[in-house]
Amino acid sequence: MVTIYYDKDADLGALEGKTIGIIGYGSQGHAHALNLRDNGQKVMVGLYPGSKSRAAAEAEGLEVADVPEVAKKADVVMMLIPDHLQGRVYREQIGPHLRRGRTLMFAHGFNIHYKEVVPPKTIDVLMVAPKAPGHRMRELFSEGIGVPGLLAVHQDASGHGREIGLAYAKGIGCTRSGVLETTFKDETETDLFGEQTVLCGGITSLIKAGYETLVEAGYPPEMAYFECLHEMKLIVDLIYQGGFNYMRFSISDTAEYGDLTRGPRVIDEHVKQNMREILKAIQDGSFAREWIAENDEGRPRFNPLRQAARSHPIEQVGKDLRKMMPWMNPKEV
Repeated sequence: MVTIYYDKDADLGALEGKTIGIIGYGSQGHAHALNLRDNGQKVMVGLYPGSKSRAAAEAEGLEVADVPEVAKKADVVMMLIPDHLQGRVYREQIGPHLRRGRTLMFAHGFNIHYKEVVPPKTIDVLMVAPKAPGHRMRELFSEGIGVPGLLAVHQDASGHGREIGLAYAKGIGCTRSGVLETTFKDETETDLFGEQTVLCGGITSLIKAGYETLVEAGYPPEMAYFECLHEMKLIVDLIYQGGFNYMRFSISDTAEYGDLTRGPRVIDEHVKQNMREILKAIQDGSFAREWIAENDEGRPRFNPLRQAARSHPIEQVGKDLRKMMPWMNPKEV
């Protein structure tokens, strides 16, 4: 069974007298920095010169400095910049300044697991990974709630790594809901697998395939959009609240029969075999090498794929239909 920690298991005293350096001030960075600050911790934010985030962090009253200066001063350094940047930034701006006894932290295990970051044995290396986007994490913290999180200890040079990690998790609000203990390996591989095959890659491909099938059969694009994309949230909300059973309890018997008899024909053994191959590429590191090389080469495949996805007909149809529903607070990228 997975060990789960709560507020009673964590002591903010483990961070007493320590300066916490937050590297990055994006979705996760701003939430970590502000939640820790509001929980009484001394926080510095490390950004590159000219970062547009400097003004936002300073407007919140946070101390902001260049990354190397934060690495020199902070006792705990949390890396919250994009995965593909962390290796270079660590090697050039953080690693040279990490003294014995410091703590290096991550919110995702990618760079440690795939050895893009190789810290010295004289420091603690921990992960605290909130299971929510940063803005949601900040919103719930401000309401006195917290999002669940993950904790992993990769190196425990001080002998107090778990206590420091739990204190950090409490500082950002995760122990209010519960923090599951894991490893860098398990977090990295399950996270990549989930987002590639289900949460992002799987769901968008399924929606797009359904939309295209209906449109190609002569149905109005607007109807296809509502049936295959808009109503997805309604179903996911039911699953989120009470699992598959609650979703099936809430829909019609016709829908449930179609779910149980046709769903396995769409997501069949062939799909699972594709998932196994994707998981293998995550486990053996070939996906990580591919992604790192893609960025090193200037994103020659990623950028055209991104542009093609953004120009798919479902995006224009959705943009027009969402104008009918201003209460949704529609967004456009």
